[in-house]
Amino acid sequence: MDRTELADFLRRARTRLAPSDVGLTAGPRRRTPGLRREEVAQLAGMSTDYYTRLEQRRGSHPSRQMLTALARALRLTDTERDHLFHLAGQEPPRPGGSTDHVRPGLLLILDRLHDLPAAVHSDWGEMLAQNSMSVALTGDHTGTNLIRRWFTVPGAQDLAPPEKREQHARAHVAGLRAVTAARPHDPGPAALVAELRASSEEFERLWQSHDVVVRRPSPKRFLHPVVGTLDLDCEVLLSDGHSQLLVVHSARPGTPTYERLELLRIVGLQDLSSPS
Repeated sequence: MDRTELADFLRRARTRLAPSDVGLTAGPRRRTPGLRREEVAQLAGMSTDYYTRLEQRRGSHPSRQMLTALARALRLTDTERDHLFHLAGQEPPRPGGSTDHVRPGLLLILDRLHDLPAAVHSDWGEMLAQNSMSVALTGDHTGTNLIRRWFTVPGAQDLAPPEKREQHARAHVAGLRAVTAARPHDPGPAALVAELRASSEEFERLWQSHDVVVRRPSPKRFLHPVVGTLDLDCEVLLSDGHSQLLVVHSARPGTPTYERLELLRIVGLQDLSSPS
């Protein structure tokens, strides 16, 4: 690990970004260019102290997960991400397999969608990035696998109407089967299939049906615990290679859902059910 070069690279990557580049407001008294250290730490999901030590050449070896989070927070290109891994003494992700690195172009779009729920996830269910509206709609699931969550976490299916849950479950399984067939040597999707076949009777039953499907945009109904039923349109933007998806939900103006989505935007992440 080259602490000196790593510190310099992180500092330069941080100072070239404006708050608006990552969906933040500048606020008052910003005397130096770029993001603050605490803002990078917040975006990467780490403590400010740990990030500061990295920039001061005092940090311990960051994990692969931490490097991936830093690359995402600093909006690094694939080449810059690989350079970051090398400076930290790690091998970059192999080409052709799954990657947690979100392309800067997708993050740029995500950062500018302030009033619509939007998220980036992999084609096998890894939640890679969410905007605040997505978190308000479904909860903060960045870093988790949506398919694993659906089949193994109690209450994970509650946002979907009961009559739609079987359809959602079949779509999850069929989409995962298509990914494993397309990338048979990718260890991530294969390991997830093995895990879920062993741990979920529902998944195993659906896996045996051998359905295959490629996800298509379709309307979605959410049973939100705060604002009520939301009937949302769903649009999907595919990255190069179609391994990452930017999913955006919207409501038609003039509908009750449009008003409820606006309420969700105003409320943000506040829990209206908690005592005032």
